[in-house]
Amino acid sequence: MQPDSPSLIVHAKSFLVLGIESSCDETAAAVVSSDKTILGQGLHSQFNDHRSFGGVVPEIAARAHLDQIERVISETMSAARIGFSDLTAVAATVGPGLIGGVIVGATTAKAIALAHGKKFIGINHLEAHALTGRLSSGLEFPYLLLLVSGGHSQILAVHGVGDYRQYGSSLDDALGEAFDKVAKMLGLGIPGGPAVEQCAKSGRSDGFALPRPMQGRAGCDFSFSGLKTAVRLTLESLAAKSSNGMISQGDRSDLAASFQAAAGDCLLDRLHNAVVRFRREHPSLSVPPLVIAGGVAANQYLRGRLESFAEVQGLTLVAPPLALCTDNGAMIAWAGIERLRLQGGDWPGDGLDMATRPRWPLDQSLDS
Repeated sequence: MQPDSPSLIVHAKSFLVLGIESSCDETAAAVVSSDKTILGQGLHSQFNDHRSFGGVVPEIAARAHLDQIERVISETMSAARIGFSDLTAVAATVGPGLIGGVIVGATTAKAIALAHGKKFIGINHLEAHALTGRLSSGLEFPYLLLLVSGGHSQILAVHGVGDYRQYGSSLDDALGEAFDKVAKMLGLGIPGGPAVEQCAKSGRSDGFALPRPMQGRAGCDFSFSGLKTAVRLTLESLAAKSSNGMISQGDRSDLAASFQAAAGDCLLDRLHNAVVRFRREHPSLSVPPLVIAGGVAANQYLRGRLESFAEVQGLTLVAPPLALCTDNGAMIAWAGIERLRLQGGDWPGDGLDMATRPRWPLDQSLDS
């Protein structure tokens, strides 16, 4: 680990937080200050560890986090040019996520906090995504949030730190999960989302007629399982008609583009209902903010669709930089800063006995 070598004088009213993220297949850390400066970052992606399996293997992910986390944190602290004594707190994801990896990150953060007499802050991974728009812009509460990642697809009203109301979520697959499964069916490898997006660039979005699950229905819930199944059935039909049982590159690209377009239609349909509800609940907001977050928010095609949607609907679209959409340490550190601001300077932080959680909804009314 980076030895203590104080090299930064931090103003008494400012916060400096080390954030650690290990909830899936990326080991990440960052040091962020309360003026929104990212002083240093470190990241290890496990794509090569899981590539041959076609998806993330939890046991392999946990071991990789254990192997890499000390190096990532050390590089982050060196890049920030500070020692642990300069920190206000150490924040880490404690859920939701793959529990083995979550335990590695949370335990490491607790150890650093204990060894250096710093506050420990346990972060909800989803809340870190939800608050990223405030790190990258001057966004104020309340706002409407579309959170789309490998494990979650949700629409929420964000009223403040720790104050969320869920409008809708996926009834089956998350959108990122659907992208990953479609990529696997198309033989595109991992990470699935970027692979499908790249393949779709040379395809026709109307190449295949695919369903738009839940479209036109009341409410804001998603469903992507039927869309994923339609892709599989289309592939099977194409293979059956082929002389060699294979599909052409053109059909592969058309199917990727058609899937991506259908997914975009589903998002916008559900969002339209959410905007109507959000406006009804917040009539004083003449131009409501719409924030997109999560790994799928890095998809440029979907971003373009959302930009057009926001313009037509009279919304302000807040889209964090691509590097802050996928899992990263800066969003964890910033969520820690938000917690520190909310609790006040006398708050001792979370207890070192804080449990890790494989599931942890943002809307507390859904927590059971």
